[in-house]
Amino acid sequence: MSSMDTNTRAGVHERAGEHDQTQGLVVEGLTVRYGRVEVVHGVSFRALPGQVTCLVGNNGAGKTTTIRGILGLQPSGSRKVTFRGESLAGLPTHAIARHGIALVPEGRRVFADLTVLENLRMGAVRRPGGWRDAEKLGEVFDLFPELRERTDSKAGLLSGGQQQMLAMGRAMMARPEMLVLDEPSMGLSPVLVNRIYEALVALRAQGYTILLSEQNANLALELADHAYVLETGRIVEEGAAADLARSSRVQAIYLGA
Repeated sequence: MSSMDTNTRAGVHERAGEHDQTQGLVVEGLTVRYGRVEVVHGVSFRALPGQVTCLVGNNGAGKTTTIRGILGLQPSGSRKVTFRGESLAGLPTHAIARHGIALVPEGRRVFADLTVLENLRMGAVRRPGGWRDAEKLGEVFDLFPELRERTDSKAGLLSGGQQQMLAMGRAMMARPEMLVLDEPSMGLSPVLVNRIYEALVALRAQGYTILLSEQNANLALELADHAYVLETGRIVEEGAAADLARSSRVQAIYLGA
């Protein structure tokens, strides 16, 4: 992925500065257990409106579990989880989605037996008449012309990169305020990873609030405004993404320096 345009990054900061910081996603004291074992320990962070926030860490650091806890996919305890000032704590996943958060899950999880077009329409199923949303379909196809050429193909026959594009497009069809992407580069070739991150740059420029969980710290920190480093279910470092990219600890562990 080429370096991002400085004006684009500055513009996002300006848009974010126009909003009360409590209007983004606020997580305080999140704990998540698998059975009796606590695997996420009091995680707190914010994802501000119009910005890209990333959770970086090695496999097993707790990134996916943190996301699952926030979105109600895994039982969790927290003093506070809010989005746009409204509490999400204790809500089921479908109710959280109605608050304007769409997940692009780890492993993509497209509906293999449905066509590309049917998968995209599934993303809009909770909006009245959303499956007929030609405008949003057009936006998805403009971002991913590869999908426009495969609308009648079964999703299970797509390449891994095309399935990732489809999962992102399906999330866009919900017209969310916030996109949450869990390990979008996993299992993809470098060429396709760059393609996915180019799409994320475009989504960021459109004003989406993005929460990104990623092992590929190089790309995540280049894209993000703010970052949090997770190790064994705890946040061990945080800051502006550009600053963390220069951190000796982050460079040694995650950037191969």
